[in-house]
Amino acid sequence: MTDSIILSSGSLRCEIKPGLGGCIAGLWLGDTPVLRSTPAAQLVTARQAGSYPLVPYSNRIGHATLKWQGTSHPLVQNNAPEPHAIHGLGWQRPWQVLDQNEGLLMLACEHRADASWPFAFDASQTFRLNGNQLELTLSMTNQASTPAPAGLGWHPYFVKRSRSHVMFEATGRWEMSDEKLPTHREPSRGLRQDCASLDVDHCFEGWSGVVHLRDEALSTRISSNLNRLVVFTNATRDFVAIEPVSHVNNAINLLEGSALQAEELGIRVLAPGESMSAQMSIQVEHI
Repeated sequence: MTDSIILSSGSLRCEIKPGLGGCIAGLWLGDTPVLRSTPAAQLVTARQAGSYPLVPYSNRIGHATLKWQGTSHPLVQNNAPEPHAIHGLGWQRPWQVLDQNEGLLMLACEHRADASWPFAFDASQTFRLNGNQLELTLSMTNQASTPAPAGLGWHPYFVKRSRSHVMFEATGRWEMSDEKLPTHREPSRGLRQDCASLDVDHCFEGWSGVVHLRDEALSTRISSNLNRLVVFTNATRDFVAIEPVSHVNNAINLLEGSALQAEELGIRVLAPGESMSAQMSIQVEHI
């Protein structure tokens, strides 16, 4: 397993562990953690990390069964005891280093069809530090012989401090069942709220592409070319998960028996050899 790699730019420092799901162990501005940050040597799973990639789908696929073009594909329940498949498989696979220097790292991961996902694909990640900004790119290419559903995103956990305040604009929000699966869409203008009182685990649609997170230590701007955003926190959590994603939770299965179209749910269908890509950036300053 590849050891951790540290990128730096001025006072911004990012530690990445390619062999553990291509995850970000930590991101710091000086001595102040931006993401929930743990020394890479102490990480056992990417789920403990500061951020990890979501590929080839984000969030949950209900009851670990992919329903696609009239066929049900059983998937691995990869976050027991939860009954669903969750967050794709990139976070559970080792990534290989393609290129690196002081402020840049490129990783790759190859998947061949198995019980976790029935379609082969290749994925790549790029991490670049530029001043006080971390720039991320995530891409995947369908290597299956048939068209395949695809989705991308990131799962960063931002530190929740005593005066953390989150603000972003959106047009809708998917309500959730007790099984943590989406049921229906309601109008929403996004969030403008102190995180201490926030109890949310939802996918927002029509996201403007920018989130402002501010507390007593840092001012953080999260931006992406994706237009959906999953936000998760509650009073028991010391983080705010702010996740740019390409599609609605459980989107592929929502197509079954629904009048909704793939484009409305954000599902991309990649032809053999076709690729998709997404960008995200985290820009941070001391208060």
